[in-house]
Amino acid sequence: MVQTVHYDLLIIGGGPAGLTAGLYAARAGIKTILIEQLIPGGQMVTTDWVDNYPGFPEGISGLELSQRMRDQADRFGLSIETNEVVALALEKTIKGVALTDKTIGVRSIIIASGAAPKRLGIPGENQFWGKGISSCATCDGPFHAGSVVAAVGGGDTAVKESLFLTRFAKKVFLIHRRNKLRAEAVLRESAFQNDKIEIVWDSVVTQIEGDTKLDRITVKNVRTGETKPLPVAACFIWIGIRPNTSFLAEGVQTDTWGFIETDSRMQTSIPGVFAAGDVRATSTRQISTAVGDGALAAYSTQTYLEKQIL
Repeated sequence: MVQTVHYDLLIIGGGPAGLTAGLYAARAGIKTILIEQLIPGGQMVTTDWVDNYPGFPEGISGLELSQRMRDQADRFGLSIETNEVVALALEKTIKGVALTDKTIGVRSIIIASGAAPKRLGIPGENQFWGKGISSCATCDGPFHAGSVVAAVGGGDTAVKESLFLTRFAKKVFLIHRRNKLRAEAVLRESAFQNDKIEIVWDSVVTQIEGDTKLDRITVKNVRTGETKPLPVAACFIWIGIRPNTSFLAEGVQTDTWGFIETDSRMQTSIPGVFAAGDVRATSTRQISTAVGDGALAAYSTQTYLEKQIL
């Protein structure tokens, strides 16, 4: 049983939500530590170019934006530790956080561990992720104006995002492993009626290739075994997304897909435990919305801690 309070606030995850929460909390004088398993920045680090974040009219690389956010948090004294949260004990006022090498006690927690798009697991995917392969049409669609692109999936997200891509792309190959889309009827009909969308039925992508940039994919028909190359400038993958919550304790309410439910102030079902960013049940997963979540979570945490101390 953890009884010693090591920190007033522990933040899980160093993406835009976590770094923003850490910046606001440290600036407010809250004794805070941020735990990040890999490199602070989250998915921003692997994003080649960010073109829709306010304040950078010419755009900025994901790596540089990540470093700038960290530098700003560092300026206010945020402690960042490379470690992994493996379990939480949330029943008491003092929360127990088990890391790989120790257990610490904290008064509050902000879960900003993010989410990861499911991947195809094929050659070339890791090489070109963020450099032609994407899971965000809003982020990367405008980069491919007038180009031919591919999209993978057959659910609501895949069809909806493919329709969005037609605002920019000359043509969208929508590749689906079955002979029927799983998306809702209105989306299916919109896709069928859109001249820019060509559905490649009963097919999967088996390889992604290019020289300095992605320029072709290989598609295999799962019924006939026939393979063919498709020259494309980008490949958008929408086969699902999973929250990074393997450490999550029982009692934290989640939606059907495992994303954490919160109220409008980022409070979860457990008092003193907040969630922000992509790990939260939200309709929009963008850097700007994650930043907003992180700021609000920090303010809500400050209010919670003030009541606890009183």
